[in-house]
Amino acid sequence: MIHHKKYYSDFEAKKLICEIGKRMYNKNFVAANDGNISVKVGPETIWSTPTGVSKGFMTPDMMVKMDLSGKVLAGKMKPSSEIKMHLRVYQENPEVNAVVHAHPPVATSFAIAGMSLEKPISPEAVVLLGKVPVASYATPGTEEVPESIAPYCKEYNAVLLANHGALTWGRDIFEAYYRMESLEHYALMLMYSNNIINRANELNCSQISDLINIRERLGIKTGGVPPCNPPAKERPYAHDEQGPSTSSTPASKEEWIETIVKKVTEKILKTYLTR
Repeated sequence: MIHHKKYYSDFEAKKLICEIGKRMYNKNFVAANDGNISVKVGPETIWSTPTGVSKGFMTPDMMVKMDLSGKVLAGKMKPSSEIKMHLRVYQENPEVNAVVHAHPPVATSFAIAGMSLEKPISPEAVVLLGKVPVASYATPGTEEVPESIAPYCKEYNAVLLANHGALTWGRDIFEAYYRMESLEHYALMLMYSNNIINRANELNCSQISDLINIRERLGIKTGGVPPCNPPAKERPYAHDEQGPSTSSTPASKEEWIETIVKKVTEKILKTYLTR
């Protein structure tokens, strides 16, 4: 099991926020002054990024210290209006110690399309993310945003914000940020396999079960289980002489159904034509 540091010192938290901000900016996860980062330094206290500053050009003295009710405790700048999102995650899930919000282009494109990320095409995505739902659209900076994400904070590791961006969280700032990296990488693979290659061999239920076991051994109890098909040998008719017989077992549920329809149609036509 991986052990995560419970709380950072004030000095560590501010320095790490700046470092993660630079990584987000350099990876094109944010543009201009987009995005925000926060990290806990105590059960009821966080440091967060200020409003109106590029994540690639922050310095520790710009950070804002707050309690979980949103009261500013220290700092010369104002917090982002989107800090309400972060506060809601902490309130809903006490295990969370850091939150990252960004607009990674591919993942945000899925958010714009209203498409959740849940196809089991990558072991890493299953282990690190699981399923990534889409929260309903809410105007940035309003109380609608924390309300829209609240249902997902306990059971998942990330959420897409409809027409807006993505939000990830974790037991420390690195886990929260790495989940953002994994989210964009997963979305990119889905885009290529779904829309460019137009083919994807999805992991079956048995393979996913093995990955969930690995995830649990890593101490990750959240993320959900992606939908899946049973292994070929467990599919109806795969080895049943009474069922459809093909030169090879259908590779997916859709192909299996198509095979049955084809066989039934052939049988009906044969019966009709021999009358």
